[in-house]
Amino acid sequence: MAVLAAAAAAGIGSAIGAIGANKKAKRAARKAASLTDKLDNLEKSRQAIINPFENVTNLSGMILDTSGALSNPYNNLAVSTQAAEFQAEEADIALANTLDALRASGASAGGATALAQAALQSKRGISASIEKQEAVNQKFRADGEASLQLSKQSEAIRVQSAQLGEAKRLQQADVAGREFVYGEKERREGEQLNRIQAQITGAQQQEVAARANQASSISSGISAVGNIGAAAAGAENGGGNNNPSDRRLKKNIKLIGLSPSGINIYSFKYKNNKFGKGVFQGVMSDEIPENAVIKHLDGYDRVDYSKIDVNFNKV
Repeated sequence: MAVLAAAAAAGIGSAIGAIGANKKAKRAARKAASLTDKLDNLEKSRQAIINPFENVTNLSGMILDTSGALSNPYNNLAVSTQAAEFQAEEADIALANTLDALRASGASAGGATALAQAALQSKRGISASIEKQEAVNQKFRADGEASLQLSKQSEAIRVQSAQLGEAKRLQQADVAGREFVYGEKERREGEQLNRIQAQITGAQQQEVAARANQASSISSGISAVGNIGAAAAGAENGGGNNNPSDRRLKKNIKLIGLSPSGINIYSFKYKNNKFGKGVFQGVMSDEIPENAVIKHLDGYDRVDYSKIDVNFNKV
């Protein structure tokens, strides 16, 4: 009865443990499902993948081309004829005065001719001076035009380089900004997803552990029920594993056979009738595998006959 009571208590305890473990497993499963839904929603709401080069603004139009403001300072250079005209005028006056003096003095015509030739030569020198100035001016204009073209070309190159540099700077700044914003959002969302996934993994592990505890409790209950059945069967056939199988408590021991696994089978009587009256058939606890031996509190061995190929019977 004590064995039956202990087995029954163990079975009840196992059932209670299995129920508790089942509740924990269900709670963990519900938590994992809720976290999975949350993870799905987070993944659906993640930012779209962007093209950081899209909508790049070009501000190169703000750069002005100043080449149109350049000019050739020698383009409109004029010939200075005022001094030459004044010199020619003075020569004409001097010639007229000389002629008047010659007429008054009655000089010959040869002297007048000589003066006319001198006046002509003077005017030729004035004309040569004007042509020389014109040649110099032409050279200045040509040099000025060449310098102007070089300046325009240099300015055009500067403006073009500035436009390209500004456009490149703007594109790089815009792309870098977009990449930074996208990267930061992606990092934060990734961290959030990782946290939720870790929580899901934890909940799933809790469920697995609870299910394992439930299975262990059920297994313990089944074992307890088996012990109850074994105890009842033993009581029915004369004691079974509830009766001592220790050689020290037996008498009239006779070898009567051998089991298929090679265990000796004996017939015997108990020295003390409280363990059973009559002749019994069974084994000696010191000859069987240790896993089938049950150490009792009274110091005498019992045998779990369910683990060997021999039956305990009352003959």
